[in-house]
Amino acid sequence: MSKCAAAVARWFMLAAGSPWSARRVGHDSISEVVRKTLLTYWNTISFQSLYARASGYLPSQSSAAPESQHLLDRWIISELQIVISGVDNALSAFDSQEAGRLIAEFIDQLSNWYVRRSRRRFWDGDTQALATLHYALETVTLLMAPMVPFITEHVWQNFVLPTRNAAPESVHLADFPLADASLIDKTLSSQVAQTRRLVELGRAARAESSVRIRQPLARALVSSQGWQSLPKELQEQITDELNVESLGDLSSQGELVDVSIKANFRSLGARYGGAVQAIAKKISSTDAKELVAKVRKDGSAEISFDGGSAELTLEDLVITETPREGWSYASHAGESLALDVTLTPALIAQGSVREAIRMIQDERKAAGLDVSDRITIRWNANDDVQKAIQTSISHICEEVLALSMEFDSAISRGDNDLGLGVVIAKV
Repeated sequence: MSKCAAAVARWFMLAAGSPWSARRVGHDSISEVVRKTLLTYWNTISFQSLYARASGYLPSQSSAAPESQHLLDRWIISELQIVISGVDNALSAFDSQEAGRLIAEFIDQLSNWYVRRSRRRFWDGDTQALATLHYALETVTLLMAPMVPFITEHVWQNFVLPTRNAAPESVHLADFPLADASLIDKTLSSQVAQTRRLVELGRAARAESSVRIRQPLARALVSSQGWQSLPKELQEQITDELNVESLGDLSSQGELVDVSIKANFRSLGARYGGAVQAIAKKISSTDAKELVAKVRKDGSAEISFDGGSAELTLEDLVITETPREGWSYASHAGESLALDVTLTPALIAQGSVREAIRMIQDERKAAGLDVSDRITIRWNANDDVQKAIQTSISHICEEVLALSMEFDSAISRGDNDLGLGVVIAKV
């Protein structure tokens, strides 16, 4: 207790496992709880407060969900209603672990998808985005209050009370949230969940290829039931998250991946004993791609062999997938995504520009500038990078809030891949 706050210990005991079950407790496991949930919650509140102040936003005096037609606003409000209902039912059944799981998952969705995907809206002072985030944070504070009473009371006193005159004087005097079923959109929830799964597959494919995420690629090919019927905005989110120029259908591109399979003797032997050799022989003679696709889609597949039949799961197969040259591939649970990792000079130039934007943003942070501060930039870079930056000056200035960006050969080149050296000044 001397190294962690009481709120952390409370959340760990109530929400990070069954309170009645014995478990190992250590600083690493408690720190993980803090990082994944409580710190993320706190940082999201700080983020909302920062951009609300920067834009002069004042929340509504009503505690009701804001009305918005923006797809992401509708999605996070829908998810919140589902969480409210689930947490209410869990706490009514004295199941704090389930309540904590639901809240933790929602905080992850709020921070790592809604806020991240809406960041430009916050930069622009979009009142609908700010209102939606404020409503979500106020509501999740009420949901967490029974388990972490002091943190939520601090948030209530500093985040809610100063902006809403009619709010109860304590979070513990406020009514527990009630779910509004009319705001739940299960179709949209399913579509966003599919979008996030495809993005995770794309990130896995990126990691496999060692191509950095800021390097644009030409295209991603997708195999996932119904992905082409996703709203245009969600498809654009996939291309933006994966930093690709276009999406295409994987099934229309022929064979991009070679698949081979072998029997997992440890798994099969435990269930089928002496028949395992016959099963392994049948597996090796079966169409690998077809068998793997069926198991991933349905969860299992039945094969017949001399002496009987066997039900195979992914655990029973050792799968090797080798992408063709110029491609990187990832798949999970019946969904697949392939990235075209061939780099053209134009793509490499775009990657240099994105890397330059990141470096300038890092310089802004190091200088302690406010998110709304305007700057001027003087720069120098390697010869092969100069042209890429020169042709994208207006885009870079827009991204980093620069009023001017001038080349200066007197500036020392930086110790980085671009040789980029920059000097920024607040206006």
